[in-house]
Formats: sequence, structure tokens, C-alpha cells
Amino acid sequence: MSPRVRSVSVVLAATMAVTSACAFGPPDPDVGGAPPNLPTPSAPAGSAAPGGDDEQEVAITELAKGLDVPWGMAFLPDGGALATERDTHRILQVGPQSDADGLKVTELQRLTEPVSAGDGGLLGVAVSPKYAQDKTVYVYYTTATDNRVAKLKIGGRPAPVLTGLPRSDTDNGGQIAFGPDGYLYVGTADATEAGTLAQNPKSTGGKILRMTTAGKPAPGNPVKTSLVWSSGHRNVLGLAWDSSKRMYATDAGQATTGELNLITKGKNYGWPAADGDSPDATFTNPLASWPVKDSSCAGVAVLERTIATACLLGRRMWLVSTTGNGTLIGQPRELLKGEYGRLRGLAAGPDGSLWVATSNQEPGGEPKAGDDRILRLVFSDGGAGRS
Repeated sequence: MSPRVRSVSVVLAATMAVTSACAFGPPDPDVGGAPPNLPTPSAPAGSAAPGGDDEQEVAITELAKGLDVPWGMAFLPDGGALATERDTHRILQVGPQSDADGLKVTELQRLTEPVSAGDGGLLGVAVSPKYAQDKTVYVYYTTATDNRVAKLKIGGRPAPVLTGLPRSDTDNGGQIAFGPDGYLYVGTADATEAGTLAQNPKSTGGKILRMTTAGKPAPGNPVKTSLVWSSGHRNVLGLAWDSSKRMYATDAGQATTGELNLITKGKNYGWPAADGDSPDATFTNPLASWPVKDSSCAGVAVLERTIATACLLGRRMWLVSTTGNGTLIGQPRELLKGEYGRLRGLAAGPDGSLWVATSNQEPGGEPKAGDDRILRLVFSDGGAGRS
């Protein structure tokens, strides 16, 4: 393998320092497994920045290139990852084997069920926590009439477990992930211009859903007979948890603000009445927010006390630091601003690295030679590959 590695600097709040021997703790259930067989790039730590902040080096390795709007990513027990392509409807395996260009990319299957329109198509992917036994993965995709979640064994036909999720040409949600509790969480979109579904408790639109693998409401949901875990969302494109089982989600598509939300059972996040912070105490304000032009963030991932988001219109990553109890501390930091174009997919690797996917082969993108790509980011002092 001949990885292309370079380093950049980012100033991070001092509270992000590693607090345990294994820097990022155990992986969540959907990212388990050994790390891929990659060299750890050499990236010397930067010197302390004024004001008590630490400047860290970030080593960037190109893992895969020549992709077409990679959307979802989820890790397999062998350390490789599954990636979906929105418009080609392909399920790819990335690694753990390598070749001259990076990690080996293998087409496992091309689904015929999805229909691409606007931002719809083959979207999120999640690996069963029992994959070693059941070999099952879950996908979220758009049809001509709805969005749906299905399960399949690679090579087999998808069997829908949840249908009838609202669809539109511009907003379809699409992120799915297994939480630390073993249940499947699903991010949906309001999918209406007027925002009529997010506040409707009988609709699955504009919600985060929590369900069993059979598509039924999970035990402990706010309403026993409902899939709804939280409401008042515009377009949920990212889901992640920290080591304390706190849940985070991105929300995109608002008129003025892109949001990173700390998700709490049964809470209402305000759309369409709220766009960013709201004085209405019945709504939960975002943990962090940015102007749409600087954000419209999709993927989200957590490394210890850092929450990272990958942004489409913002063409950057935002890094947010939290205290041990989840309180925001310091100011969000930018990374990769304008360097790789639109950023969409984001996942925390089992080795403590971040995998981020570009999304330039779509309207609004400006693809360069090699796009789209999957990049691996290793932070100095971040512990990638350590234990």
C-alpha cells in the first residue's frame, strides 16, 4: 500500500486531552472490530497555542477514491467498512485489505429497489450487532413512493422492516445506526415545505425513531405503541453516541441554521417553529449551531469528548468539545475548510480514527480528479492504533 498522507493543524480545547489509556474507549455496537491494516501516519503534536489551547496535528490518509456520492458508512467485525453510494445503489466493502491506491474497494451488491431523485436513493447502512452470527445489514433507501428500512444478507434481496417514511425530492433523512442499547435508530425528514409532519405525533416524518430489528417500537420508547424517540426535526442526516451513551444528531435543511443536537428521550427540537435557538421553553435548543452557508452538516461522530460533524454547504468539519457531563465547552473549531469540497459521511473507526467521505459528484459539488473519496483522519495525541 502506498497511502498519501499529509498533516494539518487544528487548535482544540485543552479539555479534549485523552483521559484513559485506550484513548477513545470501546466502540459502539455498530463499529466493532479490529482496525484495518493501515500504517499510523507520523504527525508530531503542535505546540501550545495562546490562551491555553492545544494545537494538534491531524494526519490525513486517502483510503479510497473514484466513488460516486458515498452516503452511509458502518464498520464490519474484520475492521473493514461498508459504504453505500446514493445514486448507483451500490453497497461497497472498503478494506481491510489494501492495494496500490489505498484500501481495496469491492462492490458487494447493487440494489435494484432504490429510486434516486434529488437527495434520495440508497442512503444509510448499519451492521447488525450480531453480524458474526446473522451476517445481516440494514439499509435505508428511497422508492418512488416512500423511504424505508430493510434488512438483507449481502447478495440477497432486501426485506423491508419499516415502510411509509415520508419522501421528497430534497429531504429524505436516511441515517440509521444501532445504539448502545442494541436497538436501531432511524433519522427521518419532515419532507414537506411547510413543515407539517415534524410536530405531528402520528407521523414518522421529522423524527428520530427507535425500533427493534423487526420494525416495532422498542421497549422504553416515550409512547409504548410509537416508534418516535424525539420530534421536531427538519432532516436528520447523522446519529452518534459517546461513551456515556449520550446521543447526538445533525439536523439540516432549515432556512438559516444548521444544528448539532444532544438528543434526549421524548424531547421536541422545534421545527418548523424553531430554526436554531428558540425562546420557547417547550423546545430543546441545539447543542451547537451555525449559519447554513457554513454548515448543512450530515455525518456526525464522537471521539472521547469531541463531537465532529461533516458539512455539505460548509465544506468543512466542525469539532465541538464537551466536558465529562456533556456540557459544551469552548468554541467550535473548523477543520478541512474548503480543502475537499462537500463532506457527507462520517464514522468513528474502531482504532480511534475518523473516516470522512466527500460528496462532490452531485449537484452543487465541484468534483476534482479522484472524487469522491474516503479519508482517514488521525489526531496527534488521539491514540489511533493505541490501546
